[in-house]
Amino acid sequence: MKSFFRKILAHRFGLAALMAIVLVAISLLTRSALLIASLQRVEFTFLNIVGLYLLGLFYDLVNASYFIIPLVLYLWLTPNGLFTKKLHRYVVYVIFLLFTFGLLFNASSEWFFWEEFNTRYNFIAVDYLVYTTEVIGNIRQSYPIELIIGAELVVAALIVFLIRPLMELSFSYPIFFKGRSYWATGLLALPVVFFFTVNNKIKQFSFNAYANELAGNGLYELFSAYLNNELDYETFYNKIDTDSAFHDVRKLVMTSEADSLQEFPLSLERKIHASGPEKKLNVVMISVESFSADFMGVFGNEENITPRLDSLANHALLFTNVYATGTRTVRGLEALTLCVPPTPGQSIVRRPNNENLFSLGSVFNSKGYESKYIYGGYGYFDNMNYFFDNNGYTVVDRTALSDEEIDYENIWGVADENLFTLAMREIDSTIKTGKPIFAQVMTVSNHRPFTYPDGRIDIPSHTSRSGAVKYTDYAIGKFINEARKKDWFDSTLFVIVADHCARSDGKSDLPINKYKIPLMMYSPATITPGTMDRLMSQIDLGPTLLGLLNFSYTSKFYGYDIFKLEPGRERAFISTYQSLGYLKHDTLILLQPQQKKFTLIPNMDGSAATVAENPKLLREAIVWYQTASHGFKNGLMK
Repeated sequence: MKSFFRKILAHRFGLAALMAIVLVAISLLTRSALLIASLQRVEFTFLNIVGLYLLGLFYDLVNASYFIIPLVLYLWLTPNGLFTKKLHRYVVYVIFLLFTFGLLFNASSEWFFWEEFNTRYNFIAVDYLVYTTEVIGNIRQSYPIELIIGAELVVAALIVFLIRPLMELSFSYPIFFKGRSYWATGLLALPVVFFFTVNNKIKQFSFNAYANELAGNGLYELFSAYLNNELDYETFYNKIDTDSAFHDVRKLVMTSEADSLQEFPLSLERKIHASGPEKKLNVVMISVESFSADFMGVFGNEENITPRLDSLANHALLFTNVYATGTRTVRGLEALTLCVPPTPGQSIVRRPNNENLFSLGSVFNSKGYESKYIYGGYGYFDNMNYFFDNNGYTVVDRTALSDEEIDYENIWGVADENLFTLAMREIDSTIKTGKPIFAQVMTVSNHRPFTYPDGRIDIPSHTSRSGAVKYTDYAIGKFINEARKKDWFDSTLFVIVADHCARSDGKSDLPINKYKIPLMMYSPATITPGTMDRLMSQIDLGPTLLGLLNFSYTSKFYGYDIFKLEPGRERAFISTYQSLGYLKHDTLILLQPQQKKFTLIPNMDGSAATVAENPKLLREAIVWYQTASHGFKNGLMK
């Protein structure tokens, strides 16, 4: 075996084989480290452990075929006269050092990504490659990156030193260009074959989501996510006839307060009739970054990290059974602004042709409001500026603050209390014009590196998410207290909601407990405190808010006014960028690419049990998602 191994390496292209071995070894160690970090989540069955390592080896080899392409090209094109020179050996050593360092850097990146999201790389990582300023800044502020890079360079050099005798085997092996071409053609053909025959769905071998993730290879998943950042619903998912789907969804969106207005069969346009006079209240919607329901004491948390919001909840209309549509800020903004189910792939906020859509801001504008999107960071991030500018909002971001107005900032934006100072200024300026305001305010502090001004709360900055949550709670409480001093306070409705939860990992693909978010509406002069415990989707907030204001308007929303909806029709949508969930009663319909579909009974611990197919709920799930995807793609949401 040893002589066979040496025979493989005693060849010019043995260097490519050696690099593949290094990649597989580092990938194996990374997989094992991530497995150890997930001992409480991975079900230790024989199938899961053997499956994740065997499939993992397969994906590692597939990834190696891509990774060694530059080295194969180099080995192919370097002439024999240069290849056998002593100086050239040092060039190869440097190449191996850089490649090995890259693999180690990726391994540590995977570790931190797993720590944050409990998945291999996905479309979030692709987005991070786009917004390098924020992401690199976040990494530098969160981790001792210089120390990590230094350690990785040392380890990479040690690895190259240890494998140097194996590398030496290939240097004295002459091979003419024709022979090199045969080898290069074969090696370069492998990634082409894999490109057309392999995808990241093969690793879906287990009902345990962690085992499936561990079976993947991080670099391959990054490549796959880049290729599949946009997913066409009708190509990849279960579907029915388009006309039939819209016929069904037109019935599903109709409620007692609505009349069908548009005869076009693919339109959801309808007239919403309110009873009673309109309430032209100012509306301040605060969407809180990464704010899970279980952070709050009213939902059972005992850490006392949201004392001000818990107190406010006792004087507000509290919704206790609300689910976010996704796992990213842009997905939450899509749900809150457009009131549509999540479509597979990227959020509409970041897609082309997302201008002039029917939005919550456009409804408020039609009522004489000024709609503003107020953000503590730079609004070019995640395409927010462009999206809100082109859908009825005036964007006010970090650039509107002077340096003197900023107590603290990190790479994501200013401290939340400075954001609320900006929001207060914008509210005042609009109200002075005689117009009511709809202000959609997006916080940033509850995000790694979890830093904030000193002396505000009893948890030191840069220590934990709990500290960031408590600081955001402090900032919101301070903002509400200052608003109470304003003349416009009694004519203002405050809405506090999360954009998504802090984590979305679980034993199943869509753990419903990781999608539950808080929602409260506070207006002591106009809203009676109470509790609404009916199942509700994030996309229902807009219609419910407009219903509380007694607005009559023409709607294209997919959401319901929860107070007008007949009992039994409640449902929620939850998703990742590929998995689409439809929650109704105690059943979750799961739709995935390659026309996969599952009927599940979810548990609040994040697990789910597969049960017999429910044709009625399956059709409903398909109808909601298919029509939403078709509607955006074909301009029906404008």
